[in-house]
Amino acid sequence: VACLTNWGVLVLLGWGAVCRAAPDPTQRDSLIRLETSRQIGGTVTLTPAETKMDARLRWMKRREMSRPAFPPAMHFFKAKPLIEKSPIFALLQKMPKGGALHIHSSTLVSVDWLVSNVTYRPHCYICFTSDRSVRFVFSAGYPWLTWDCSYWYLLETLRAKMGDPAAFDNSLIQNLTMFTEEPDLAYPSQDVAWEKFEKKFVVASGLITHAPVLRDYLYQGLEELRRDNIMYLELRSGLARTYELDGSRHDKLWYLKTFQEATQQFVEDHPDFLGTRIIITVHRSLSVSRVKAAVMEAIQMQSDFPDVVAGFDLVGREDRGRNLWYFKDALLLPANLGLVLPYFFHAGETDEEGTDVDENILDALLLNTTRIGHGYALPHHPLAKELARAGNVAVELCPISNQVLRLVSDLRNHPAAVLMSEGHPLVISSDDPSLFGNAGLSYDFYQAFVGIGGLKANLGTLKELAANSIKYSSLPPHLKEAGLLHWREKWDTFISSNGNQSRTTKGFV
Repeated sequence: VACLTNWGVLVLLGWGAVCRAAPDPTQRDSLIRLETSRQIGGTVTLTPAETKMDARLRWMKRREMSRPAFPPAMHFFKAKPLIEKSPIFALLQKMPKGGALHIHSSTLVSVDWLVSNVTYRPHCYICFTSDRSVRFVFSAGYPWLTWDCSYWYLLETLRAKMGDPAAFDNSLIQNLTMFTEEPDLAYPSQDVAWEKFEKKFVVASGLITHAPVLRDYLYQGLEELRRDNIMYLELRSGLARTYELDGSRHDKLWYLKTFQEATQQFVEDHPDFLGTRIIITVHRSLSVSRVKAAVMEAIQMQSDFPDVVAGFDLVGREDRGRNLWYFKDALLLPANLGLVLPYFFHAGETDEEGTDVDENILDALLLNTTRIGHGYALPHHPLAKELARAGNVAVELCPISNQVLRLVSDLRNHPAAVLMSEGHPLVISSDDPSLFGNAGLSYDFYQAFVGIGGLKANLGTLKELAANSIKYSSLPPHLKEAGLLHWREKWDTFISSNGNQSRTTKGFV
């Protein structure tokens, strides 16, 4: 009988040789256990209480996966109402999720709050553009006219003339979010989705960059995260120059100070919240010289605000922007000067395999990135995947963002399923929650746990993913240790408070 010898996995198991003719059932069982141990959460030892909750989760997941309308297989905008009925989602909302490590500052806060709070403030003006969008600005007098705004309306006066103010406010919300009941018609391709996605940032900017709004905006964003049992935030921000009613503008240092003060106030009000840090960003459409200037500015800002500034990143659509290697002279500046500026590069947010942009994954690692934002293409790069694993470089997984921006339609087919099964370090985040309607992290945790992870993902998977968000954060070692200890206390409370509920939890019909 022909035998296979020196098969690496089997040697590890102490077998030496396996004959094709008569497979041993015990060998099969050992292989299954070995494979399971390699997935995220595969080496997590569950307590009796956790084991009981895990059995309940598995039962609920099997029920959800057997239903004809399976949320991860649907566009999130259509799946969201179903997810909100799910008992798994209800449990995830209660779960302490650690930190959110990939959220952009312009999309941190729900659009409902922007409309119901910010647009009702005095001196808020609106204009209607030729491309059927809107712009906002706060001004003590009539605002300056611009190329896209030929006439401004004082919102307070305009709203008073409306027969149905609620309907008017809803129309404003539609201008600030990508949500639609017919996403496949509204966003038939990546190009259309990205075009509309980037325009939404412009709509919100006039509200968010008004100086008196910014502090309240940041505080509200932290409140919305804490409400979803999140205890830490790393925010990507271009440090937009904020403006006053008279049109005068503050510099970027003012933004950093305001961010720091808002965080300090929030932590004082909520001592169980760990804090926040900023990853400074610039757009990848800029010239090398401008990125050089931005890198030098980020180095100085990190020196001035070491507890606030975590590092640097390039943002914008990879498929239509310049690749990381194009900016190598700028990005190598810190190393050439003997300085340290941590990088947190967006890389691999593309399905254009084999292009120059597709090499961003490898270049991000060559440029010593601390984490990889999105990393959608990573499983297609075996060497880069090995290097990332060896370097303990975590991927910031944002499943809903990847789906809405048309990289993947059925999240069961997301490439991160490979990373999860191999135990590659991952953290879950929401990217642009105000645009996608995925506030907090519970929606993305649901999609990763039920859709990407499938039936193999268990409570150990959730536990490791949540802990990863502190472990792979930019916090210094002593604060990571304290943060993990604090998170474990919250986790134990979560298990003890929710571990004895019956399987007959209602929901998801």
